Amino acid sequence: MRTDWTRDEIAALFDLPFTDLLFRAATVHRAHHAPDEVQLCTLLSIKTGGCPEDCGYCSQSASADSGVEATKLMDVRAVLQAAAQAKDAGSQRFCMGAAWRNPKDRDMPAIVEIVQGVRAMGMETCMTLGMLTPTQAAQLKDAGLDYYNHNIDTAPENYENVITTRSFEERIDTLANVREAGINVCSGGIVGMGETRAHRVGFVHALATLPRHPESVPVNALVPVKGTPLGDMLADTPMAKIDDIEFVRTVAVARITMPRSMVRLSAGRESMSEATQALCFMAGANSIFTGDKLLTAANAGDDKDAAMMAKLGLSPMRGEEPMRACEAAE
Repeated sequence: MRTDWTRDEIAALFDLPFTDLLFRAATVHRAHHAPDEVQLCTLLSIKTGGCPEDCGYCSQSASADSGVEATKLMDVRAVLQAAAQAKDAGSQRFCMGAAWRNPKDRDMPAIVEIVQGVRAMGMETCMTLGMLTPTQAAQLKDAGLDYYNHNIDTAPENYENVITTRSFEERIDTLANVREAGINVCSGGIVGMGETRAHRVGFVHALATLPRHPESVPVNALVPVKGTPLGDMLADTPMAKIDDIEFVRTVAVARITMPRSMVRLSAGRESMSEATQALCFMAGANSIFTGDKLLTAANAGDDKDAAMMAKLGLSPMRGEEPMRACEAAE
């Protein structure tokens, strides 16, 4: 697995004729993944709103005028009930997000209990809680956490246009703490925030040149939310929705540069046509979030996803992800 990609090489991939790019991405995908399987994941907000960060896309920021009210951490039993429902609906991985800059030490016992409870159901677990200290990462590892999500969001040079309350380097530090603890990394970002093609190149480059590729790479299309800086800035403009072909190109380049990673088609899917999603699967996306909601944003829904997958001849993934299987064999 290469971790020495240059920006020029990645830019050249973006510039390929579209059909050539898709063919190359599909070839890489089939070399490492079952082409007709898609991992089903469910995402639950276990603590919503009131976040002190100023992420320009996020309705849960305390500085946003989005109407999202702050809540306390959900009761452990309620989270486990939601996880059981997700498992019954076919989800393999249960992802949980809390709108924090970082968890407080007093929150960790409940978080640990949640992880242990979901793991006991036989589901994979993923948490996104903001920045982590090495000690907190070790606690999550001991609890059995499979994945920790911490997105880099965008290219390093575009980062301060999106977030000012923490640095790109702090994001990388948290990923290092997670990796050092022995937890699998889930890290991706958002496209369609008014960034340039060069910024998308920089975004993929930052992930593909990490010392070890993330096991999961979520690729989100911005859902512009009224009351957020980016939502208000991009509303009713040509930049309010990224071009479908450009989005598929981003998925394809992520697949080529990070061959064994799960590439997740994440936020923004609710407004995508089935044809666009099919192109993303051809380009190497092999993971989606199911259910009616992603944290606070709308999502396609289980029934709609099941119908689409049946139409495309796709089945839910049941086995181990390729990168983790390779690691276990080494």
